[in-house]
Amino acid sequence: MIPSAFAYERAESVDHAIRLLQAAGSDAKLIAGGHSLLPVMKLRLATPQTIVDLGRIEELKKIVEGVDEVVVGALATYARVTRDPLVLEKIPLLAEVARTVGDIQVRNRGTIGGSIAHADPAADVPAVAIALDATIHAATPEGPASFTMDEFVIGPLTTSLPENSLVTSIAFSVPPDGARTAYEKFSHPASGYAVVGVAAVLRVTEGAIDYARVAITGAGDLAYRAHAVERALLGRPANDESLRAAAACAAQDGEMAEDLFASSPYRAHLCQVYTLRALRRLPVDEGFA
Repeated sequence: MIPSAFAYERAESVDHAIRLLQAAGSDAKLIAGGHSLLPVMKLRLATPQTIVDLGRIEELKKIVEGVDEVVVGALATYARVTRDPLVLEKIPLLAEVARTVGDIQVRNRGTIGGSIAHADPAADVPAVAIALDATIHAATPEGPASFTMDEFVIGPLTTSLPENSLVTSIAFSVPPDGARTAYEKFSHPASGYAVVGVAAVLRVTEGAIDYARVAITGAGDLAYRAHAVERALLGRPANDESLRAAAACAAQDGEMAEDLFASSPYRAHLCQVYTLRALRRLPVDEGFA
């Protein structure tokens, strides 16, 4: 289908983008990679009167190291983070997740900030953002603002980003020394979106698990942190019995969605299966190294 007619504006800076949004009013939409916005425009599910293009704002494409974090500009593409040396060294989980997104065209154009701002419950990036304690930085008409993932994403395709504002970067915390990370995903066969995706961070010290973060996306309306899994892991030996017991708790902290492809019980089962697969990649113990 063909989108409805719209005006096109190109932002030259973050401040310019905010001014353009204010001038256009509530009928304006931002575009970065376009892989979230354009499909819904073609289906006439969104009919913005003005499109504000962020693609020329170079400051939003940077990836820099902060204090115990890696700050990824909102316009950094999936393809960029899969090969960025800083990402690969400090937060390889983000690179692994980005490699699972869509196809090569999507990865070359789609952006990390666009994924976060779109808040699709089946997107992959929210899982790594939760697992790595990400902070979402935004520019608003009133000045800079920051959000945790819990504060930012409040529902499917719904965020707390103020009107006439934009995400500028996402700061991912660097896991502690010795931690290992993994992402396991059951993809929808038609779309490639996550029916269930599990991001895990684990550290084993002297045979016992002393750090655990597990986040699950795709299973419900919101990606969630699997606190029950983490509690079941901490202090336990890094063996298969411990991992199985923890993975059995994977669906406890989320509300499972139901659709024509996957029932709620099926999604709960997938959460357990894919959590176990992710955890089995992580412990540094005999039989798991």
